[in-house]
Amino acid sequence: MNCRDAEARLDQFVDRELNAEEIEEVQRHLDSCPPCLQKFRYEASLRRVVRLACSEMAPSTLRARILDERLRVMGE
Repeated sequence: MNCRDAEARLDQFVDRELNAEEIEEVQRHLDSCPPCLQKFRYEASLRRVVRLACSEMAPSTLRARILDERLRVMGE
C-alpha cells in the first residue's frame, strides 16, 4: 500500500468501516510511514473534538419548538 491508497482509506479506517484485511493493510502502512501516521492522528483527534463538542443536548424548550415547527411544515 502506498500513501495515496492509505489516505484514500483513512476516513474509513478512523471510523472503523474497513474489513479486517483492509485494517491490517492500512495499519501496516501507518506503522511504516510517519507522515501518514501524523495524518491519521490528526483525523482521529479531530473526530474526538467534534464528538465531544456535539455531545450536549439542546434545551427541552428548543427541541419542542423545533419539533412543533417541523410538524407544522410537514402538515402543510
